[in-house]
Amino acid sequence: MALFRWKQRYPHTQAFMSEHSFTFDDFQRQACEHIEDGHGVLVAAPTGAGKTIAGEFAVHLATATGKKAFYTTPIKALSNQKYNDLVDRYGLEHVGLLTGDTSINSEAPVVVMTTEVLRNMIYAQSPTLTGLGFVVMDEVHYLADRFRGAVWEEVIIGLADSVQLVALSATVSNAEEFGEWLSEVRGQVDLVVSERRPVPLYQHVLVGRKIHDLFAGEAPTATTDASKVAAHHDVNPALVQVAKQEARTVRDDSRRPRGKRGRGKRAHGHGSGSYGGAAHRSHREKSHFRPPSRGDMIRSLDRADLLPAIVFIFSRQGCDAAVKQVLGSGVELTDAAERAAIIEIVDAHTSGLSPADLAALDADTFTEALLRGVASHHAGMLPAFKECVEECFTKNLIKVVFATETLALGINMPARSVVLEKLVKFNGDIHADITPGEYTQLTGRAGRRGIDTEGHAVVLWQPGLDPRAVAGLASRRTYPLRSSFAPTYNMAVNLVGTVGRGRARTLLEQSFAQYQSDRSVVGGVRTVEKNRRRIEELLAKAACENGDFTEYARLRSKIGELEADAARARKADKRAEALRSVIDLRPGDIIHVPTGRHQGWAVVIDTGVRGSREEPHPQVLTGERHVKRLTMNDFPTPVSPVGRVRIPKRFHPKDAHARRSLFAAFQHRMETIDLRPERWRPGAMDEAVSAEIADLRDQMRAHPCHACPERETHARWGEKAMALERENEKLTARMERRTNTIAASFDRICLVLESLGYLAPLDETSQDEGATAKELTVTAPGRALSRIYNELDLVAAEALRRGVFSGLTAPRLAAVLSTLVYESRRTDSRQRPPRMPDAESQARYDQLRSIHREVGLAERDFRIDRGRDLDLGFAEAAHDWCGGRPLAAVLADTALSAGDFVRWVRQVIDFADQIGKAAALAEDPALRRTCREVSDTMRRGVVAF
Repeated sequence: MALFRWKQRYPHTQAFMSEHSFTFDDFQRQACEHIEDGHGVLVAAPTGAGKTIAGEFAVHLATATGKKAFYTTPIKALSNQKYNDLVDRYGLEHVGLLTGDTSINSEAPVVVMTTEVLRNMIYAQSPTLTGLGFVVMDEVHYLADRFRGAVWEEVIIGLADSVQLVALSATVSNAEEFGEWLSEVRGQVDLVVSERRPVPLYQHVLVGRKIHDLFAGEAPTATTDASKVAAHHDVNPALVQVAKQEARTVRDDSRRPRGKRGRGKRAHGHGSGSYGGAAHRSHREKSHFRPPSRGDMIRSLDRADLLPAIVFIFSRQGCDAAVKQVLGSGVELTDAAERAAIIEIVDAHTSGLSPADLAALDADTFTEALLRGVASHHAGMLPAFKECVEECFTKNLIKVVFATETLALGINMPARSVVLEKLVKFNGDIHADITPGEYTQLTGRAGRRGIDTEGHAVVLWQPGLDPRAVAGLASRRTYPLRSSFAPTYNMAVNLVGTVGRGRARTLLEQSFAQYQSDRSVVGGVRTVEKNRRRIEELLAKAACENGDFTEYARLRSKIGELEADAARARKADKRAEALRSVIDLRPGDIIHVPTGRHQGWAVVIDTGVRGSREEPHPQVLTGERHVKRLTMNDFPTPVSPVGRVRIPKRFHPKDAHARRSLFAAFQHRMETIDLRPERWRPGAMDEAVSAEIADLRDQMRAHPCHACPERETHARWGEKAMALERENEKLTARMERRTNTIAASFDRICLVLESLGYLAPLDETSQDEGATAKELTVTAPGRALSRIYNELDLVAAEALRRGVFSGLTAPRLAAVLSTLVYESRRTDSRQRPPRMPDAESQARYDQLRSIHREVGLAERDFRIDRGRDLDLGFAEAAHDWCGGRPLAAVLADTALSAGDFVRWVRQVIDFADQIGKAAALAEDPALRRTCREVSDTMRRGVVAF
């Protein structure tokens, strides 16, 4: 397209591009063009490629056209980061922020929020949604998350059709499938895929203190053009030689745990063993290629000019221990100017904390590590400390960050290098090899666009490591997106309350989970819904003053269908139908053989079906007492049994006595059977069909609309509507034959809710005539449940209804609520078992456990997976903090880190707010006041900071 014409067609894209100092990549420009064309867009590109440009352009277009834009992210840290970016561009007064515990300028034209906040807005039909033109979903591949991923699909399905969706995803191998689903449920969504890394990524292995290239030639990730990647890549011979040398000292069978593929050992922490570490400690110590200390590792990276680096360790405690190890090694990576800048950043982020809190948080050790140029970064850190680390790292003030994999999730902290100490991690159940998708996500942080000309991924050698397995991991880019969507109790009451049960089932059938299990259902549902709207329009045009023209149109349609069916029956080739009727015969059936030498009545002795490829040859006893084997030539038309006689198990056709006994039973049975020809003669049903048609014609002539002078005009609209109704019936029948797993799960959830009184059937008069399932209404307890967003939402709602939360002090209520929120980590180390803080809270907890069991029994009865167990591991900490106990004292009595403590307190606060809103709907003002007290008293010190 000529430049002049392009500028005329895309003025907003041109203006937006002119605001940036760099040249847009093709995929960035294409995404902006699709958005300006009014289409939704899915942008799938590698980490660091700049796909957020598309989201930022959607915000630019919204402000230029007077519409609202929501920018959603999966985590609060990313929301805060994006909020600051947009404030810098548009100003404080034009940008808002909404997370679980923060609300800033919520009615601004541009609002950054976590995805859960938008989901809750949609269910509550918030007025804030008015004027919404664009929704950007950053890190949309997060919908694969098994704990929170369903929220993304709820938003995508629930957004108004008028809202343009801009979805930003990491490179996934099934982007086309995901894009097709988005187009099915959102209208036109254009797919923009880029596999080009903006910075080439080189792959290495650190053996001892020496860095080796992983591949003999260029790494597959080192080319920025994915189309030029070779099919096969040889491993560096030097690494193969290292493996051979090691094998002389480390027994070969110690590379993996004992037993084939490690199966012989009940539990181990080394995955498949292909990535090393599975050898016994004595064998690892014999190896000349043991991993270096953290200090030596950093020195090796520094010598190779590979700093700054992110070192991924799949353990929070491991990250903190690594920092302490580096501090003990004497490593210093900063100069005087950098240290002064670090002090300023630390002071800015911690100035609101009291000296006592800073002492409890061991802020001195944290600051010392920063001043030496190292830090840790994980979900267990205090948010203020994490923000210090992020700002220092992005300003290149610190050089090494030991981080868990959460850092790879969208936070803008790129580095020159990424180091993976191990390629095995605990996935919540077992220690397993990391997947190619996880490897790609982690190493995607290497290479800073505009700063580095190349990025580097470094794997630490572990005794027993197979370099070929590492090369295979680094070469593959498979990262399929799999839906984790499943209906919940809260989702059910919200959907039934807003759109009704029937429409709710329709929406759920449009989920990505359903699309992946049966791709045809989503398209069919959308077609049925589209047809339904068109039917309503056509019938409105066919409206008649004389009477109900829809009823009249259905009479005409039924007459037409019956006549057409009768014509097809007369013209159709009967052979296939006859074959099926003979195959379906059973021993003992009494039939009329249509033609041939043995025409007449007979009883089937043996069906003669020997295989799917052979025609049946039934053996019969005829009315002349002969046993004959028939062929399909005897059945030119279908045959229909008119009765049955019992065939003895040991009946033998050559036994004369057996034949006489069977013939006697046959004759006796014939005397009791209606032998009129219409029972068995082919085409005999034509008379019945003819009578039905005559009856329908009488009804049609008697109908008031038959005398309407505009009858045929109305009929044309009616016929079009009836044709669409017939199409919908066929589509619905076809879809019902499929595995409607999501809708079936929703139905079971509705049964549980109905059995417990959260949903109730509507009056019979309110039911839709063509509804596939009875319509339901949300009861008062159900409305309270609609405000509870918790994994144990139904247990919480039932506890609210039975008064379990009522009459408690704020600290006791905080303790009880925490049992529904908190989930212990397996690494939690406690000196004594957890318990409730006092007898009263213990009594309420016992009631809660009883309710949990009752709900579990109901779930078992309706074949629903039972919810997780209650957990009282945070009860005492929640009680003490709500009661005003100092931070140091609370932390001393818990195994939690300061960051984990703050995170769980905030979740209890958020849950208390939900229970307070639900209590207002349940007309319990006292409980609502106590919930507010919980929020107010717990939101203090480091939690409020």
